[in-house]
Amino acid sequence: MATGRPREFDVDERLDLAMRVFWEHGYEGAGLAELTEAMGISRPSLYAAYGNKETLFRRAVERYADGPARHIREALLKPTARAAAEHLLRGAVEVTTSAENPSAGCLVVQGALATSSQADGIREELAARRHTGEERLRERFELARQEGELPDDTDAAALARYITTVSYGISVQASSGATREDLHRTVTLALLAWPSHTQGPQR
Repeated sequence: MATGRPREFDVDERLDLAMRVFWEHGYEGAGLAELTEAMGISRPSLYAAYGNKETLFRRAVERYADGPARHIREALLKPTARAAAEHLLRGAVEVTTSAENPSAGCLVVQGALATSSQADGIREELAARRHTGEERLRERFELARQEGELPDDTDAAALARYITTVSYGISVQASSGATREDLHRTVTLALLAWPSHTQGPQR
């Protein structure tokens, strides 16, 4: 039985290159010609290895989550809820302002901006991914409340929404030119609102 010719390229390595194109140009802005040129492969090879552009983008987002944006997953493993929130926010600053990355901002946010109706599926999928991240953060904060780390009256859902909003706001600010130092100061200010057992009326 004849076998197909083995691939002459590393699938994961080329996926990293595709991720960088999507990160810089977004889903809709990244054309197949630009993707194949950056990846150094032909269009038939792209289809054979990754499927269509939509499938390639989904795999690139997974690659992003496991690589540059791994701080999101790592945050949930921190020993305290506050440490989780700080790791998430400071990680967002680092990844969105790193000179090593192709574009300021976050792929999950930038990837679906200004997409047409043909890309509704991609936009909805990225929104669902962001919602899932917020829900996991809510679960982490709810556990902290139950264990006594956070005050009994802490609204875990509202706190998760707050941290998530700041996180994605960092991405928007980074894409608008905010510096790493400025954004770390923003994180410091944002964490001043962290609920504690000793909080009392403000004077």
